[in-house]
Amino acid sequence: MDLVITDPVFDENIKYNAFEKWCISLIRDERDLPFVKLCLRILLFVIPVSIFLFFHFSWWLAIPFLLFNIATGLGPFILMMHNTSHRKLFKWDPLNKLIPWVLGPFYGETPETYFGHHIMMHHAEGNLIDDLSCTMNYQRDSFIDFMKYFLLFFFFGMSDLGYYFKRKNRNKFIRKILMGEVGFFVMCIILWQFNWQATLTVFLLPFLIARFGMMAGNWGQHAFIDATDPANSYKNSITCINANYNKICFNDGYHIGHHLRPNMHWLDLPLEFQKNKAKYVENNAVIFKEIDFFVIWFLLVTKNYKYLASKYIDLGNRFNSQEEIIAFLKQRVAAIPVTRVSPNANVIFNNIR
Repeated sequence: MDLVITDPVFDENIKYNAFEKWCISLIRDERDLPFVKLCLRILLFVIPVSIFLFFHFSWWLAIPFLLFNIATGLGPFILMMHNTSHRKLFKWDPLNKLIPWVLGPFYGETPETYFGHHIMMHHAEGNLIDDLSCTMNYQRDSFIDFMKYFLLFFFFGMSDLGYYFKRKNRNKFIRKILMGEVGFFVMCIILWQFNWQATLTVFLLPFLIARFGMMAGNWGQHAFIDATDPANSYKNSITCINANYNKICFNDGYHIGHHLRPNMHWLDLPLEFQKNKAKYVENNAVIFKEIDFFVIWFLLVTKNYKYLASKYIDLGNRFNSQEEIIAFLKQRVAAIPVTRVSPNANVIFNNIR
């Protein structure tokens, strides 16, 4: 099957203005200029409005601001943080604290937690048994199972992450996530005394939304698993191409390619997919078009397989009908029993299965 990829790739003929050239002089890779622009948007718009709300709070401003910022900013910010966790953005290393420590809390991201969870744990374990965000032991088209998955992460995710680092003798990461988590909530407690409405709007609601969104996204990314080969990145992750999501969230849809080469630049991911389509076919990789992980999550928990199958790309021409595609997708979302390595959540999980 011939595919035309419309997702972003680097334009070598792009011309920069003087300000853009100055911004590029600060960063390690000119292709990451969009991250600098996003940082500036947050510094010049999101943070000033947030500060204004603490001194002149109005629900008439707060609600539209929250909705606008979550709808247009949360996804791009988290994926900027994702990419800059894998590849440092700024040449001057102290500036690399800007995104997780200064900007992150305005999008519900506690400092250091994302790096510890995603880089040092998730990529190290690859959605297998020791991965605290492992989806294998859940029926991945069940809303009830998703809520178990989310609530276990929400209430025990950080204690489990600390236990994980203790088992791996990575005590410095325990200190880092404690510093970030405790610092965020101490800040919220102090600000709550000053203006609870603004604290709720600016920090706590984004925190709740971000944690739910990240788990829904991870659910979609790792929903279709081949039970016979769950360690294979081609068979435990998916790829979404030609989605508007890729344009605003830095090609995040190429999740198989990202797990194969975590440090690959986001603008190279569509090229990796095109060059290695034969391997995707060989491994029966799950590929969708024009939808993203959050749409996939919604389609799964509502069991809308008909629409999901209409967006499936049969790259190897293996199926003769939509019904065959649906049967294949249902097979891939079936629960795969495993035992989580968690002193807290594992006991609860065993009681609620």
